[in-house]
Amino acid sequence: MAEFDEHPDEDDTLDRILATGDARAYSVFGRAQALQDDASESTSDGDQFDREERRALRRVSGLSTELEDVTEVEYRQLRLENVVLIGVFPQGSLEDAENSLRELSALAETAGAVVLDGLLQRRPHPDPGTYLGRGKAEELRDVVRSLNADTVIADTELAPSQRRALEDVVKVKVIDRTAVILDIFSQHAKSREGKAQVELAQLEYLLPRLRGWGESMSRQAGGQVGGAGAGMGSRGPGETKIELDRRRIHSRMARLRKQIKSFAPSREAKRANRSRFAVPSVAIVGYTNAGKSSLLNRITRAGVLVENALFATLDSTTRRTRTDDGREYTLSDTVGFVRNLPHQLVEAFRSTLEEVTYADLIVHVVDASHPDPAAQIATVHDVVGDVGSRETPEIIVFNKSDLIDEDQRLLLRGLAPDAVFVSARTGEGIERVLEAIEDKLPHPPVDVTLLVPYDRGDVISMLHRRGEVATIDYREDGTFVKASVSEEIAAQVTEFAVEA
Repeated sequence: MAEFDEHPDEDDTLDRILATGDARAYSVFGRAQALQDDASESTSDGDQFDREERRALRRVSGLSTELEDVTEVEYRQLRLENVVLIGVFPQGSLEDAENSLRELSALAETAGAVVLDGLLQRRPHPDPGTYLGRGKAEELRDVVRSLNADTVIADTELAPSQRRALEDVVKVKVIDRTAVILDIFSQHAKSREGKAQVELAQLEYLLPRLRGWGESMSRQAGGQVGGAGAGMGSRGPGETKIELDRRRIHSRMARLRKQIKSFAPSREAKRANRSRFAVPSVAIVGYTNAGKSSLLNRITRAGVLVENALFATLDSTTRRTRTDDGREYTLSDTVGFVRNLPHQLVEAFRSTLEEVTYADLIVHVVDASHPDPAAQIATVHDVVGDVGSRETPEIIVFNKSDLIDEDQRLLLRGLAPDAVFVSARTGEGIERVLEAIEDKLPHPPVDVTLLVPYDRGDVISMLHRRGEVATIDYREDGTFVKASVSEEIAAQVTEFAVEA
């Protein structure tokens, strides 16, 4: 087990974890945003570290004296972590396992680490004790020693007992895929809502992994309870330090949920304002690092952060633009998806994904150069279905087409025959994307004022069924109606049009 340097004079670690306020905490590989380190206060609100800045962070001593591995890692800022990746896969799925480990490598590099090696073990299920089998775990220990690695990252979420047992074998820190993704999210969250959502997800992940030892497990007592000479009847059981920590975390999580809920009216007001003025919405979705932000910038010149790293976008960015025929619509960039996305994050970022839920059209961006685009498409479709948008019209866009040859294009055509091939870097195909959006974008409703004869009740029924009736008045010469309908319906009822 990696040893931690003790600094008894430091503030209680959990106090920093639960610290409130908008100060930007340093967020480095394997270290949760929820730590809110006192030493990292900043006047900026969510400035992002680019990859070079993250790699420049220096190693410092650990700060934990009471809780071990609260967020699965030591409390320290790292210059660069040298990591070894591990994974377990069942019989016959080596290619999937290699793709998943390749993705984990990209996640680790985005978080600011150097990947030295990777080990895969074929077995029906992960070992309940050490994740890898005992022999493979010892082989991993030898690899870690020979490469002088700091950290081992498992490709699936580890149970706390598995992590501890594997650490006992390899003698270095062990974390899992979920911890890495949470850390990347903490590095990139910019808005107050995004930060709150990340912290909530981190605390949900942290809660079952709290562990203490020694004095930290002693009973806590209020007033004179437990003190010398307190007298009979005053020595209550109190609560263990870890119980107190859990209670405080539950309290903080409740406040965060309330805070996140308070952001909803603002989003709903903005969305209602767009709907009131009949502005259709288009949501850009896709696997992480597929090029969604680059595509948004090409279409709208929105100036959204573009970085060749995973999860560069966490907060929705919405920009207004228009079609060639003058119809306005909004384009929203959303958080990228990834296989085995921690369930805490799917729930925590449901507000970000609301832009997908309420979209009139989905532009699904796929990395054409990825070795397994079919799996990426399936992952995105699963998440889109989870938020209730499975029936929303979709345009599939294969981005990075400048990196593939004609044979690869033919294979991709088999996955999505109507897809558009683009390169957000070179500009190839952008006009075709705009044309596809224009074709599938719903047309704004048309206001009509009609006087319908009483023997044409079918027209009134159609207006109720396929439009929105604002006013209806039964007059001597017919039914006077004001309604909003589609262009198609408006063309069918022109014979009944009258002056308003």
